[in-house]
Amino acid sequence: MSDRHADPSRISTYFIHQKNNLIIVTVTGILYNLGMIAGPWFEGQLAQYFADILAGRRTPADMIRLAITYVLVIAFVQGMRCLKRLYVRKFANRVGLEMKDTLYRSLVHRSRRELQQEGVGALMTRAITDADACAEGMRKFTTEIFDTGVAMAAYIVMLFVYDVRLSLIVLLFPPIAYVIAEKMKTVVTRATAASRESAGRLNDATLDRVQNALLYRIFGNETQQNLSYEERLTDYEKTSIRANIWENTMQPLYQVVAMTSTIFILWLGGRNVIGAGWRVWNIAAFSTYLSCFTKLAVKSSHAAKLFNAVQKARVSWQRIRPFMTETTEYPESGIAAPAAVTAENLSFAYPGSAPVFSGLSFTAEPGQLIGITGEVASGKSTLGRIFLCEYPWQGSLRFGGQDYAEAAAPGRPAVTGYLGHQPELFAGTIEENIRLGRDGDVRPMLRTVCIEKEVREFEDGVRTPIGEGGVRLSGGQQARIALARTLFHPYPVLILDDPLAAVDRETEQQILQNLRAAAPESVIFLISHRLEEFTHSDQVIWIEGGTCTVSTHSALLADHPSYRKLYQLQCAENQEPQDRNPAKEPLSHEENAGKLERGGAAPHQKRSGQPEQSGKRRGGERI
Repeated sequence: MSDRHADPSRISTYFIHQKNNLIIVTVTGILYNLGMIAGPWFEGQLAQYFADILAGRRTPADMIRLAITYVLVIAFVQGMRCLKRLYVRKFANRVGLEMKDTLYRSLVHRSRRELQQEGVGALMTRAITDADACAEGMRKFTTEIFDTGVAMAAYIVMLFVYDVRLSLIVLLFPPIAYVIAEKMKTVVTRATAASRESAGRLNDATLDRVQNALLYRIFGNETQQNLSYEERLTDYEKTSIRANIWENTMQPLYQVVAMTSTIFILWLGGRNVIGAGWRVWNIAAFSTYLSCFTKLAVKSSHAAKLFNAVQKARVSWQRIRPFMTETTEYPESGIAAPAAVTAENLSFAYPGSAPVFSGLSFTAEPGQLIGITGEVASGKSTLGRIFLCEYPWQGSLRFGGQDYAEAAAPGRPAVTGYLGHQPELFAGTIEENIRLGRDGDVRPMLRTVCIEKEVREFEDGVRTPIGEGGVRLSGGQQARIALARTLFHPYPVLILDDPLAAVDRETEQQILQNLRAAAPESVIFLISHRLEEFTHSDQVIWIEGGTCTVSTHSALLADHPSYRKLYQLQCAENQEPQDRNPAKEPLSHEENAGKLERGGAAPHQKRSGQPEQSGKRRGGERI
């Protein structure tokens, strides 16, 4: 789209990139605005021709010929105006696209933590509203250079041609409008900044209301959240009005100030017409002079308004400038070859805090399944995110003998696949969510995660739309689709953070059995609080009180009382009563939900062959 070697944090860069459009704008703008002085001249001549016709010095045919010439000249001038506006708009559109492209490339190379600190609503406001405001300010500036600057210069020259001394007097007032606009700069800047910040807060609140509407309704917080949203909406309304009022309501004042000079034109110009002034004018000269100054005064008020518009654009530019950084476009570099993962005395601590975990050493070979577990808030997920290189660790972590951060650096062959707590699905089809642009058949992965039968029964199969965030699927279906996507992309290191929490235990066991076959050359790190998942794992990393123990499931049961106690408690919770008579006793609510999750039909309920709808609920569960 543009020269990537230029500095995107400089406004001049965008003008340089659009130089071809600006050349056309310059040529057509000069022709249009120089042609604008033809209007007052023709208007004065028409008035004089009319007076001459009344006096018998000219015929109506003379006035018709003049009028036809006037129409042709104005048609040419307006044609130049259309071309100028077309290419100014092209300039603004392409600048806006280039700014948003730069913003996008900058954001995708920032860490998740940086983006979360900024806030989604604030980022949306910057990436959309502020980028558009900058492009619009540049458009107005480019337009007014010709529509105001060139035109005003042409009008001033024409005024001096008719009467120098009168022009010196009448031109004293338009600059006063510029001084007033300059004095309003601080007010406009402060009001615009407040409006942008309020827009960011409103966007955050809007996203929160959309994402958590059901949660607030269930827990009775909907009224409170509505009141909070109304407060932010009211604040945005007030700040937005305050930001626009200074720009839009001041223009009439600017025009009144500039038009004050018409008093002198009527007085001193009238003396010129009757032969008692500094120059001798006829009606044509008086009409032309008055028309020129009137148009000049209007342009002056536009120029003053332009100062405020440019100031608003400057506020938006200052907000997005930190993100307008030159970034490297990394080519598609493929997937790294399988290799062992080795850690030696690995540890992590937040600044000023005790280590979350320390002393972790292990070696994991391709094809191995490594379990990661521990107490609540023991650092399991933190350890998983270490492999994303989001946290600075201490000690050694290597992939195939190379430092992990260097091996996983942008531009290198991809190393790590990651599946977090929440399945991140978008509003496409099941197939699109799994493939993410990569070619291949998704059905083997659907079989691996035990969802192929359910998907086959959907009306459109793998082409079934699932809604934003997978809202048309149950929690277990969302988790399995996300897991299928992770396995479909064969990274040499897979981090699976509690991927089966929303899946019933029977399906969970089947998926675990399929997992190795689905990624035979990957090192799989499975983070979970369910110790049963580690029965067949090669190693288990047990985190307790910041200390890491690496062993096998059976050895941990024998040697670590806390691990054994937790395992026994989970087994006791999962054990079903032996004296239940399935023929007489109905399924519990949890069993019924689990049966639905596996694709079975609940008693007295028919299968529809459609994805489960989030809006249909029974007993608090999605069905």
